[in-house]
Amino acid sequence: MRQVILIVVAMALASCMQVSDLTAQAEYHLRDVGLLNHSETKRSNNVRLQADSFIYISQDQFIPLGYPPAYSNVVAQETFNAFIEYFPRLSRAPEPLSYEQALQAARQAGAHYLLYMRFAQGNDRTGNWEEYKARPETGARLGVDRGAIHLMLVELGNGYLVDTVNIRNRGGFLTFHNNKPEDLIRPPLRQYARRLLGLSL
Repeated sequence: MRQVILIVVAMALASCMQVSDLTAQAEYHLRDVGLLNHSETKRSNNVRLQADSFIYISQDQFIPLGYPPAYSNVVAQETFNAFIEYFPRLSRAPEPLSYEQALQAARQAGAHYLLYMRFAQGNDRTGNWEEYKARPETGARLGVDRGAIHLMLVELGNGYLVDTVNIRNRGGFLTFHNNKPEDLIRPPLRQYARRLLGLSL
């Protein structure tokens, strides 16, 4: 009897939801159990910016722990690609800069905010047969990629640290083929851009 009641309740709840809501919930659970790419974003403040804010994007010179082959400016490039849809006034440093250099470049560009980031950590696992053949001794490393990114959002007018963000990425078992840790960067940054505008995810 209890099973019948649970089935009826589940069907009643499902009938109240739209198809898009059911799809979003299914995708969320697939990410949560590790079948699809997943990211966890922790912020220090729930700040919002105006859509016409001028943001200067720069990446630290830090080499990610566990992943030295990473392209030196990949986080800045992926952040620019994620933010450009939501913030039309953007500029990006062409190469990694120190924090002081990034502040100076952002002020010279006339930006309102500096978004300064670090590719903190990466773990590139074997993701296809070619990589496995090239590195047979790393067969035990077959699996999903991981990465961590740290961001600081600084208001340039007063030098105030508006927000700090820690993003941890994890690949999914259904999506790890041919992936690299840098392939996981853009989606959570796109979500962060939406959060800065107060938009739903």
